[in-house]
Amino acid sequence: MTLASSPRCLLITGGAGFIGANFVHHWFQQYPNDRLVVLDALTYAGNRQSLAPLEGAANFRFVQGNICDRELVEQLLREEPIDTIAHFAAESHVDRSILGPGAFVQTNVVGTFTLLEAFRQHWYSLGQPDTYRFLHVSTDEVYGSLGPDDPPFSETTPYAPNSPYSASKAGSDHLARAYFHTYGLPTLITNCSNNYGPYHFPEKLIPLCCINILLGKALPIYGDGQNVRDWLYVQDHCRALAMVIHHGQPGETYNIGGCNEVKNLDLVQMLCDLMDELAPELPVRPSRKLITFVKDRPGHDRRYAIDATKLRTELGWEPTVTIAEGLRQTVQWFLNNRDWWQPLLSAEYQDYYQQVYASSA
Repeated sequence: MTLASSPRCLLITGGAGFIGANFVHHWFQQYPNDRLVVLDALTYAGNRQSLAPLEGAANFRFVQGNICDRELVEQLLREEPIDTIAHFAAESHVDRSILGPGAFVQTNVVGTFTLLEAFRQHWYSLGQPDTYRFLHVSTDEVYGSLGPDDPPFSETTPYAPNSPYSASKAGSDHLARAYFHTYGLPTLITNCSNNYGPYHFPEKLIPLCCINILLGKALPIYGDGQNVRDWLYVQDHCRALAMVIHHGQPGETYNIGGCNEVKNLDLVQMLCDLMDELAPELPVRPSRKLITFVKDRPGHDRRYAIDATKLRTELGWEPTVTIAEGLRQTVQWFLNNRDWWQPLLSAEYQDYYQQVYASSA
């Protein structure tokens, strides 16, 4: 029996966050016989409404709690037949890491250590079954910044993180790797490029632009807008993660990229044009009038790009959604789901927004 055909029980950390929630929905649809246990602290970026369609399902359980709570993690491992951890929980916004790096070290490094150690003891107690997996979901930002003509990041690119966020993710990557080489724990590491799609918290560039256009607010672009990112539609990412869990080789790292390198300014202009086309009533038309350049943030990496050859050749994964298709679907989702994003524009969020962008103007 292959891993793909065996019923599994997944503990999905950060499953109420952006990528985590999309992964929960993907897995639920593709593997309806598997049990899903979501552990999420429901901090500002976690939204239980993202999982509302699954509430009440017999094979779904939501637990509010922190990955740093060793006692809670061990309790879940005793209560549920968990054989797979899909670890998404992380502080993930570079701007916030600049303002307050401590939370990033605590969640991303200490939290990952707590999960690895609890899962290791659990795995040992059961005789080290070879079907168990610990998937650590990370970022391309651990590799640092590329020049315009540099080749994309590969799995052998040296780590060179430039922000407190990327440094904390690099530390958690190293822990996951060490637990395989030291203890034999069947860990898998994935490093992905920038994701976009449904359920994306408003502080990130694409949802921020969609929402600000609808509200007639400025679209802040750091520096000259020429920073390049490789954009990956979140559903393509979820497909890749499922492949890695089922068919990836323990101890290995897999880079996941969308093959969509776009300059930030070009991306925002594409969003403006889509909103002009799809939104019937906008406070400001054309939306490009809202574009505003602000002071660049400290340590802003110039370019990211992912070489996903290993994932393609070993596991047969390819991205299926182009940037044009993905952005259209994303814009339409934000137009159709105001009841999801409007409550997120809280006083706390507004204070954070002013702190980041007012000081950059």
